[in-house]
Amino acid sequence: MKGIILAAGRGTRLYPMTRPVCKPLLPVYDKPLIYYPLSVLIQAGIREVLVIVPPGEEGTFYTLLRDGMQLGMNIHYTVQPVARGIADALLIGRDFLDGDDVCLVLGDNIFWAEGFADMLKRAAAGNPGATVFGCRVDDPRPFGVVEFGPDGRAISIEEKPERPKSNYVVPGLYFYSGEALDTAAGLTPSARGELEITDVNLAFLRQGRLRVIPLDDNYVWMDAGNADSMLSAAQTIRDLQRNGTYVGCIEEEAWREGWIDRAHLRKLGGELKMTAYGQHLLEL
Repeated sequence: MKGIILAAGRGTRLYPMTRPVCKPLLPVYDKPLIYYPLSVLIQAGIREVLVIVPPGEEGTFYTLLRDGMQLGMNIHYTVQPVARGIADALLIGRDFLDGDDVCLVLGDNIFWAEGFADMLKRAAAGNPGATVFGCRVDDPRPFGVVEFGPDGRAISIEEKPERPKSNYVVPGLYFYSGEALDTAAGLTPSARGELEITDVNLAFLRQGRLRVIPLDDNYVWMDAGNADSMLSAAQTIRDLQRNGTYVGCIEEEAWREGWIDRAHLRKLGGELKMTAYGQHLLEL
């Protein structure tokens, strides 16, 4: 399985902050926003990743993440020339995926839960065709709402329904078999001119092959789409880390996966020893 991070959004709702730099490179507490979705892919055991960025930003992202070898990974970069929706990431990444299964994560989503790495690996290993996560919220109406049975099989998905059939919404994290590439290629743009990821999910649902893994109520899922949500995300990350739970530390996750050894982790920590982030790596 390979990974794709869709990090091509300019973040217009965050102007003027995102005029000189795109949203996934903005800081959320002590690390760039893109570290959080990248850490999700690492926890899922995915070592080969494509990062889809805005035109002209390839060099900026490369300066930050390089080719991934320092993490025991291979990180590639390409651009989304025009914003055409989330499902467009599957078309842009078609050559990179070369028919492999894929985990697609949005570049502005932050996830944390107890035992999340185990859930991610279970999603990657037992994927019937498509697997999404279900996050329980009080008011699901502004989101894509998923209804599912006790066996985890999805029954319905509705985008921003007036009368939701459940309180579970689908966050920006999707596991697909290689068939999803052909599904995305056959989509018709929606009324807003985008290739909708909901339509990909619906195709698997009609086949009875869309599974939902519900997250427990202690999960953290944040979409850092505006200034308030970014501030809230930073405060949440700070509180978790002050209580001993470090979130989004890509070097730590790579070490825990066995992709780098202790000596290399110490080297990476030493390069950042003047920061709390670097001190955390050295303490490991």
